[in-house]
Amino acid sequence: MKKIYEVIKIKQVVKEIQNELIEVIGSPLDASRIAHYFIGDDDREVFLVLCLNTNQKVIAVHRCHIGSLDGALISPREVFKACILNNARKIIVAHNHPSTKLNPSPEDLEITQTLLKAGKILDIPLQDHIIINAEGDYFSFREEGFISRGRLINKNDAKLNLILHK
Repeated sequence: MKKIYEVIKIKQVVKEIQNELIEVIGSPLDASRIAHYFIGDDDREVFLVLCLNTNQKVIAVHRCHIGSLDGALISPREVFKACILNNARKIIVAHNHPSTKLNPSPEDLEITQTLLKAGKILDIPLQDHIIINAEGDYFSFREEGFISRGRLINKNDAKLNLILHK
């Protein structure tokens, strides 16, 4: 006899946030402040997913992956799970660099590309990928010109090399 498993309940934790925390994302700075609130002080890399509705309002925040001091293995499946469960229209992802250096790594570029493709397939577009540090500084892939029109810009120029090797 075969076993069939029925999913009865997927647990979500509701957390009250401070009044001054921004609810609507109007800029990468807004997204970075929310990310900093949740993971700014973590001592290892944490990958966060901000689920947004059609009005750019944050409807859920998902602490998706917890890694080591200098990396985290990211699964697109886990990134988009919270989005689907919360009926998100779009997402912004963020992660922290405990080293305080904001430069994106080649792995950061690779996961951004993968999430852009997955978001296009699922019709839940990736709006931005934000890297934050403990001081509240941030790096926005969109603001720096790496994300445009739903795709990663291949910047094989001096600027990319400068950023990656800083």
